[in-house]
Amino acid sequence: MRALTWHGKHDVRMETVPDPKIVNPRDAIIKITSTAICGSDLHLYDSYIPGMHSGDILGHEFMGEVVEVGRSTTLQKGQRVVVPFVIACGKCFFCEKTQFSACDNSNPAEKADMSEIAYGYPMTGAFGYSHLTGGYAGGQAEYVRVPYSDVGPIVIPDGLPDDQVLFLSDILPTGWMAAENCDIEPGDTVAIWGAGPVGLFAVQSAFLMGAHRVICIDHHPHRLELAKAKGAEVINYHDVKVREALAEMTGGIGPDAVIDAVGMESHGFSFDNIVDAIKTTTKLGTDRTHALREVIMACRKGGRVSVPGVYGGMADKFPVGALMQKGLQLKTGQTHVQRYMPKLLEMIGEGEIDTTWLISHRMDLEDAPKGYKMFKEQQNEVTKVVLKPH
Repeated sequence: MRALTWHGKHDVRMETVPDPKIVNPRDAIIKITSTAICGSDLHLYDSYIPGMHSGDILGHEFMGEVVEVGRSTTLQKGQRVVVPFVIACGKCFFCEKTQFSACDNSNPAEKADMSEIAYGYPMTGAFGYSHLTGGYAGGQAEYVRVPYSDVGPIVIPDGLPDDQVLFLSDILPTGWMAAENCDIEPGDTVAIWGAGPVGLFAVQSAFLMGAHRVICIDHHPHRLELAKAKGAEVINYHDVKVREALAEMTGGIGPDAVIDAVGMESHGFSFDNIVDAIKTTTKLGTDRTHALREVIMACRKGGRVSVPGVYGGMADKFPVGALMQKGLQLKTGQTHVQRYMPKLLEMIGEGEIDTTWLISHRMDLEDAPKGYKMFKEQQNEVTKVVLKPH
């Protein structure tokens, strides 16, 4: 089959690789009909995430048709399914609490040590996202093996095209959980850093959860226009000092809840971000945490901080004093995708949520390397790239 493989910083290639096979009774093989490039994929493209091996197959946002099943799966050949990026067994301590992104069984023992050393406990498995998360082949390919296929994939009813449901695999549940972690109350003002796909879905989700005002912070004009079209007020951080602007917009109180949908590769020319960039370039640090610092400083006293943005290592100058002295609540983590998929699928089917407006480019899978380069270099114009195998 054809698949997109990683070979180093800014080096991804379409190659012919062996077809996947059933390995365990709960496996299924999916023929990919749609897959997407995620902002998190750019961390791999930029070689920010350790544990990648040359030839690894990328991609964690995908859906398709079931073409082969193990004897213990509940899926049937011919079904259309969306597959969550998190691989979860459904039976461990964490899965039984619906904390699927903390599954204890999906990261193989021989791989788990890497993340246990880094984070205290091993990470769960994930598709196409380094050997820290199990080294599973991803879905930017013609076919993919799905472990624990009786737990993860959700069957899509007839009449819903791929474009409407593909983002159930990651970014829609991630934006939803980001807003849910804000514990939104009637009358709340929610400020969101980052008008990328997750930030934009968080705008949508916050309003659906009852936010009175949503303010979105970014510097890409087109992305800010998309946020405005969804009802958000917008701030271009090139034009104003963000914390001062937010204080003025909220009568000096500050936002009730804040969301960092940026993560480890913050951009901008603030002093702290320049220092972080130098440290990461010289291997003296890992994450650029300007956005995280700013959300904590900008949030009102007694407010809530939600962090769906991906971080992977250590951070300098973390404002722990502000976090404690202001009495902030902090919630973060990879998304428990399986928990949210049924509700969000129902909302899509009933017309409460639309996702198709986010797609800016549709390309052949063979053009995936071009799609990565475009997404990296043209973030104002490129909001979401959907790839289709022939």
